[in-house]
Order: sequence, then structure tokens, then C-alpha cells
Amino acid sequence: MLKSAPNLRTRRSRIGGFSMVELAVSMCVLLILSAIAIPSLMHSVRTYQLNDAAGRLSDIVKFTRFEAVRRNKMVALQLQQFGRDWVAWADIDNDGNLDTTEKQVRISGFVTLLTAGGGPPAPTAITNALNVGGLTATPANPGPLQFDARGAVRVNNGPTVSVYVFYVGAAGANPGDFGYRAVILLPSGATQIWTAPAGGPWKQAG
Repeated sequence: MLKSAPNLRTRRSRIGGFSMVELAVSMCVLLILSAIAIPSLMHSVRTYQLNDAAGRLSDIVKFTRFEAVRRNKMVALQLQQFGRDWVAWADIDNDGNLDTTEKQVRISGFVTLLTAGGGPPAPTAITNALNVGGLTATPANPGPLQFDARGAVRVNNGPTVSVYVFYVGAAGANPGDFGYRAVILLPSGATQIWTAPAGGPWKQAG
């Protein structure tokens, strides 16, 4: 028994841990895998943020339309920029002010609203699908969009035949790196969400 003890301790010492070389190799492999995975992960996160912003914007449009029908009166969809953020809200009392009791969505941080000339590709696929001559970009003027008691879109208390588009993209110097989203508002009050890479074409989101 005394003769076998050193051999047992030797086997245990060999099994007990990693050598410095093994540890260094493992760390190198881990760093390489991280360098490959992180850009893909960040792209997925940014894509999710764009989709989420477009979805929330579409939801506030739908909510405002629903409130107009439910209350049987005109309700305005307000859109205003506060610093670098955009806020869209259902202006239930139609006073043009953002009240704490009015439902709102804030688009901020990585995501922002873009103008038609701010980078999104030409909406040819959208206009062809909708059979319209063009789109009216994010409506800052004239006045807010409104929904009547039937849920149809009106501008300055008058009916409209325009198809409106809210372009959603990345804030910063290269907004096209993660593609674009477009929230389409039809004269009937229905909404659609379209997506496009930097060079297009637009495709309707499923």
C-alpha cells in the first residue's frame, strides 16, 4: 500500500487541472469565436430594434384610429420631435399637447424617423403594389393626421387620398447598414409594414 501511494498522487495531479499552454489555447479559441459571433449578434439586436420601433409606431396609429371609431369623433395622431427623439401619440382631446394620460410611443436611441431624402431606397415596389403614383413622407405638415368616426384618414379636417409613409431607420452616419422599415398608412386607415435593405427593394413584412 505504501509503494502505490506516490503513483496515485501523480495520477491525481495530472487529472486535477490545465497546463498554461492548454489554458492559453482555450482562451485564444474563445476570443476568436467571440470576434466572429459579436458582429452577428449586434446585427440581430439592431434588426430587432428597427422591427420593434416600426411595430410600435404602427400600433399607435392603429390605436388612434380605434379611439376615433370608439369615441365616434375625430382623433388626431400627433408626431413631434423632442431633441433627438420622436414621439407619436393619440391626441384624444385634440389640443396638440402631449398629456400624460394620452397613449404615446417614443422612438429614440439607435432608431429614428427619416425623411424621404434621408437614405431610404426608392419606394417603387410599394407604389406598384398599392397602385399609387407616390407616397407622402412622414406628415409633419400640413398639420396632424386625423381619423374620423369611420376610421378613415383626414388632414386639416378634410378627406385625403394620399398614402402616407413613416420611414424608420438607424440614427447616425450610415443608417442603411441595418436596412430600413416603412410604416404605410392608407386613406382607409389601414396600416402596413415594409422592409428593405440599403439598396432595396422593399418587401411587405409578413
